[in-house]
Amino acid sequence: MGKKTGPNPTDRGKKGTKRSLLTDGNGIPLAICVEGANRHDKKLVEPTLLEFIVDRPEIDEEHLQHMCLDKGYDYDDIRYLLVLWGYNVHIKARGVEAEEKRDIPNYRARRWVVERTHSWMNRFRRLLIRWEKKVDNYIGMLHFSCAWISFKAAGLFG
Repeated sequence: MGKKTGPNPTDRGKKGTKRSLLTDGNGIPLAICVEGANRHDKKLVEPTLLEFIVDRPEIDEEHLQHMCLDKGYDYDDIRYLLVLWGYNVHIKARGVEAEEKRDIPNYRARRWVVERTHSWMNRFRRLLIRWEKKVDNYIGMLHFSCAWISFKAAGLFG
């Protein structure tokens, strides 16, 4: 399948691709990165941040920029990297989210907006299974799907 593929963790006989996606609070894609399926999520944080498609606003004390991640990113080096980038980091420690679900009625994790955006991207059949051998073609289709999602959210498509 070309570059940016690796052994699939669930089926070692096949090559796979992992997408790392950064969205805003409404699930609008802001950055996307592609690597092999065997790559750990924490290794994709910085490459994903480097793929930002819009300029970030100035960092100041009045308008903090938050980064919400799940427990798969709960590492000191990731926290340090995100603080260097100017984010107010929110990473749920292991077990905390389960307690909040139990104790807070109608609790909803913020990070699920990313999962929802991945689901929207999977509606593009070409992305659900990677057919492209060249990574540039696959990334082009990912950018197309991100643009489609953004335009649809803005009400520009029906």
